[in-house]
Parts: sequence; structure tokens; C-alpha cells
Amino acid sequence: MDSSKLVEIAALACDDKRANNINLLKIDEVSSIADWILITDGLSDVQVRAIVTNVEKTIKDEADLLPLRKEGVSEAKWALLDYGDLIINVLQPSERKFYDLESFWSNGIKHNFINNRLVITKNE
Repeated sequence: MDSSKLVEIAALACDDKRANNINLLKIDEVSSIADWILITDGLSDVQVRAIVTNVEKTIKDEADLLPLRKEGVSEAKWALLDYGDLIINVLQPSERKFYDLESFWSNGIKHNFINNRLVITKNE
């Protein structure tokens, strides 16, 4: 499956569980670790786990893929799902602010997920 379609499926799955501030960074031209990084947040441990669970289920159902690796789901402060071409980060707001992954990956092309579609925004 095309990585752009996979990131859309993941973003929709995050949105289904009311994930906040869904940002997608296309990094394929600046890094070899993945094509896309998805960063979003959930307001509590329960919401972070719900988002991760829904993303896993949705990607399994729609793309027949399982994550290659997953980290932090039980603690649910910062959960990571690695699908090879797509790395999904679901953080609580304080963790997201502290680690500021958007700044770390600022050389990628930033996309927001608004009204169920990808929207390219200019990098600052």
C-alpha cells in the first residue's frame, strides 16, 4: 500500500478517537527511516491507548498490516507504532510539548489533518 494512503488511514483512525492536533510530516526526502511521521496527542492515558488501539485495528482491517514495532502503549505517555514507511507518535500534551517532535522534524513537509483530509502547511 502507498505510504500516503496509509498515513490517511492512520490519521482518520486517530480522528475517530478525538485525537488532538494531528500533524503529518513527510520526511522521505530528508531521512531514510520512514516516509511519514504522524504526531498527535490524547488528553489521558486512556485516550492515548484508545487512539493506538484504533489505529492498529483500522490499519489491520484496511491494509492488512501490523506494526513492525510498538513502544510505550502500557505507560501511555508516549506511544509509538512503527509501520516502516509510517511512524505514529501518540503523546500526552505535556510529553508532546517537552519532546517537540515537530521541531526535530521541521525539515520535513508539514501536513495538517483538517476536516478528514491532508492539508499542506508552509514550514516556518
